[in-house]
Amino acid sequence: MTINQQTLQGNWTEIQGKLKSKWGRLTDDDVKEFDGNVEQLMGRIQKKTGAARESVEQFFEQFSSNGASAVSRASEAVRGYAQQATEAVQDTSQQALDSVREGYAEVENMVRQSPTKSLVYMFGAGVLTGVVLHMILRWQRNHA
Repeated sequence: MTINQQTLQGNWTEIQGKLKSKWGRLTDDDVKEFDGNVEQLMGRIQKKTGAARESVEQFFEQFSSNGASAVSRASEAVRGYAQQATEAVQDTSQQALDSVREGYAEVENMVRQSPTKSLVYMFGAGVLTGVVLHMILRWQRNHA
């Protein structure tokens, strides 16, 4: 018998409805509580309905295999989503890398075409950065 306590407890609400549907003699009280003892539950169903043990086992095995296939479908879906996410990250990373390479090539080309102009720009950027850092450090020193 492949049905186990975890399968029953994990799907108990659905199983209760199917039990009452399959065996109309079962009452809410008969199926309301499941204490984890599969054998006891099967015995209760057999006693109340007169069903053969094989019939009860087949019911639970069929339900258990449906649960297993649902888990299998869910894990396949998760794998599919993970694969899509991986591909999206790889595409985005490649686009970012291509953009950095293009920017580097443009800067390299600009430096080759006009090295003096590039030197003046870099000097200006360095001075501006130094002034900003000096102001930040001075402000921190005065407000500490």
